[in-house]
Amino acid sequence: MAGKLTQLMLLPLLAKVLTLSACTTIDLRNNMEVPLREPIKEPLQEPIKESIKQSLRESIRESIRESIPQPAPAPLRPGGYYQDDGPASVIPEGLIDTPDAEPLVEPMSRGASRPYTIFGKTYVPITDDRPFVQRGTGSWYGKKFHGQKTASGELYDMFKMTAAHPTLPIPSYARVTNLRNGRQVIVRINDRGPFHSSRIIDLSYTAALKLDVLRGGSAELEVERLLPDQILRMQAEKAAGRDTQVAAGSRESTAPTVSTSGFYLQLGAFAQEQNAHTAREQWLRSWPADFPPPSVVPSQGWFRLHSGPFGSRELASAASRRILEATAIQTTIVQR
Repeated sequence: MAGKLTQLMLLPLLAKVLTLSACTTIDLRNNMEVPLREPIKEPLQEPIKESIKQSLRESIRESIRESIPQPAPAPLRPGGYYQDDGPASVIPEGLIDTPDAEPLVEPMSRGASRPYTIFGKTYVPITDDRPFVQRGTGSWYGKKFHGQKTASGELYDMFKMTAAHPTLPIPSYARVTNLRNGRQVIVRINDRGPFHSSRIIDLSYTAALKLDVLRGGSAELEVERLLPDQILRMQAEKAAGRDTQVAAGSRESTAPTVSTSGFYLQLGAFAQEQNAHTAREQWLRSWPADFPPPSVVPSQGWFRLHSGPFGSRELASAASRRILEATAIQTTIVQR
């Protein structure tokens, strides 16, 4: 900037020197100026003056442009949540142990089933029982929308297992899988969004926490709709499991039993048993030798990978930290 100002100061002086040079000459013998009777008109005098004027104008324009303050770039927001959004200032304890949404067969909302247009794009909600599986980038939303009315008419609670989707029925239920780590959750769809071309679903804070989406703000997910017949089957299996446990508990046995109650580390939950065994074999390669190896546990229609038991939540928490350091596997503490 200082060099440009110096050029601006010298240009007028250079113009004067060139002008005077047309009217005077210098006697080199005595270093004195001798006026000429008649000015010498050189053929390049006018082009030189015009060139000086043009350079001066360009320098002034450049100086003006540099003197105008430029807006600072917008700061990057950590994670992937919306502007002015993010986690709450106070986070309840134990959110990681929040159970999945319990699927129910519910009537669809009439108001949330009509086609609608947002940002010039029209969305047509699903109103039948067609299968639906979608893969893409998922994100989450938090405190900015906490307590506000959703498309279902319910108030958004960022600490419940819910999600927003542009076209899935409201209400409905979906199984969401993090394709990077195999974690799965079931969420209740009760809101519309996201209205972003590169994102397929907006998770609640707790759902994103359980899927390990919070740290990156977004992740590659698979969204699978749970159809009414699937939900009824899951309910029947759950009821049958309770009946079996009651019947087993009512029978007397003289054989010694090994207690399996306590705190466990859950590595994941899978809809297909084969996927659970595949994940188990993969994680056993780096599993610490002094920890109980994970086992596949059928539960409520899922195949869960559990390691344990541990005598207290504190011991389970310490084991969870150790496993995270050794294998980069993030676990959830569950009680059985």
